[in-house]
Amino acid sequence: MPAVTNIAAYRFARLDGLKALRERLIEFCKDRGLKGTILLAPEGINLFVAGDTVGVEELLWELRALPGLEELMPKYSESDEQPFSRMLVRLKKEIIAFGVDGIDPATYTSPRLEAKQLKQWLDEGKPVILYDTRNDYEVKLGTFRNAIPAGIDHFRHFPEAVAKLPPEMKDAPVVTFCTGGIRCEKAAPFMEQAGFREVYQLEGGILKYFEEVGGDHYDGECFVFDQRVGVDPALRETGSAVCFACQAPLTAEEQEDTRYMADISCPHCYRSDADKMEERIAARHEALKRVTSPLPGSVPHENRRPIRIPGDLAGRPILEVLETLFVHVPREQWLGHLAAGHVLDPRGAAASPEQPTREGEEWQRIVPGMIEPAVNADVQVLHEDEAIIVLNKPAPLPMHACGRYNRNTLTHFLHEAWHPEKPRPAHRLDANTTGLVVCARTRHFAKLLQPQFSRGEVKKVYLAKVIGHPEKDAFTIDAAIADEATSLGARELDESGLSAKTDFKVLRRDVDGTALLEVQPLTGRTNQIRIHLWHAGFPIVGDPVYLPEGKRGERQTLGFGDPAMCLHAWKLEFRHPSSGQRVAFEVGVAWEEGEGSAAV
Repeated sequence: MPAVTNIAAYRFARLDGLKALRERLIEFCKDRGLKGTILLAPEGINLFVAGDTVGVEELLWELRALPGLEELMPKYSESDEQPFSRMLVRLKKEIIAFGVDGIDPATYTSPRLEAKQLKQWLDEGKPVILYDTRNDYEVKLGTFRNAIPAGIDHFRHFPEAVAKLPPEMKDAPVVTFCTGGIRCEKAAPFMEQAGFREVYQLEGGILKYFEEVGGDHYDGECFVFDQRVGVDPALRETGSAVCFACQAPLTAEEQEDTRYMADISCPHCYRSDADKMEERIAARHEALKRVTSPLPGSVPHENRRPIRIPGDLAGRPILEVLETLFVHVPREQWLGHLAAGHVLDPRGAAASPEQPTREGEEWQRIVPGMIEPAVNADVQVLHEDEAIIVLNKPAPLPMHACGRYNRNTLTHFLHEAWHPEKPRPAHRLDANTTGLVVCARTRHFAKLLQPQFSRGEVKKVYLAKVIGHPEKDAFTIDAAIADEATSLGARELDESGLSAKTDFKVLRRDVDGTALLEVQPLTGRTNQIRIHLWHAGFPIVGDPVYLPEGKRGERQTLGFGDPAMCLHAWKLEFRHPSSGQRVAFEVGVAWEEGEGSAAV
């Protein structure tokens, strides 16, 4: 014999003293081992409680002693196990949340239709419209044959659903129904207010219909709000379950689906890795848009730049150190900064030009009231997992703080959009170069990723549009590059410099005198591709530094809206720092027709 008696009941009545009543009912139920939920509101009571028969009946006697609840009539069912895990008594504004003024079931309800009367109408084929007022996830398990579902996910949306019903329904007999009848106490009168002329509410709902007439004219089972999930027309517990993640009811067949994983997902809420990636990327794009609109560097701010003293300059006056470290800045400009107190020593005090330095000290340069040049902030996230982020960097956009840029940089954008994380780019691209940038999400993964670039283990492929037509379809330039920068931070070829080797392949020679090259740098020197092509007589289209005919430009970074420099980081292949497997990414380029933008 089943050991547990289940009751479901509600009653609209004027109730007061709810706080004291709540405490009394909690103790009363706990003393009798009852479990479930009782909702108390000024408009009445709604309850689902289970326990032994004696305890349940004692609770009903206790409740019927309250003014207005004398006629409280529950619906009974039985189960082999306790369907509830604890006893809750909660205070609410409404026992069934609706949020519509003027609907008061304690003073008025629509005509009630007994279960036997509805069955007779359906047996006779009476032209009546059955309107299911429950939420979609409840309807999913079963409903009356040919019933119209409200199509809602919360009862507060019921007025919107009624407004969408066809006008001709207002002249037809409508029977509203729900699980136990409580929703219809408000739904049916609301439909009358909305102009429906003949509205009935099924007395006791589906559960009372099952109890009195069985399952005729009903398909499936009835969703119930306890651990049983569903009951059949004989009021026996079915094999349905509820998804832990999305709370959708699941049939036995759905529980066999490979997308159902206990406590994780079901066929209704399962998202593939690709779906999760898409959602994650969309959220990142929103975050990037938020932190770059307006550009953070467009607001005047004080910028403090660290200056670390190298060993070979230790002991020299700070003015001499600055002139040596920043050869492109005139001496008079440094004297002006020092006179204005915009160079601070390690103690934070304003420095004098002759003040001596020590190895490893960190001095600071202050740039007051700085407004940074505009940049292209259209950073596109192509891939993100637990270890790495792969981006398509636009141009012009410096990656790190330098020169006139501090906040209008890729790293600043990333730190703001990913806060509190601080993604770490594993390599560099020039401010004017577009394309793939890979970042590590943590210091641990950075230690596994960045050395791959320094050891030359990463395969990098670029696209470059150059002025001129190289004679050979494929060629290699092996020419060392100076370690020291000249004006504008540019570099020169230098036999005693750092080794640099680049492979080139001509993809196309165009009638406008330009050519499209596939470029693979085998080393990673600053400006390597640009310098090699420039010295070979094929400067990159749009390069502001390495100009045609061996000339040098007068600016390092293009302005926002200037014609693009046609150098693009097209492909990257490296060992994933988490899995250890080789992974490859590719992204098309905006200035080359026919190229899309997609990660692989």
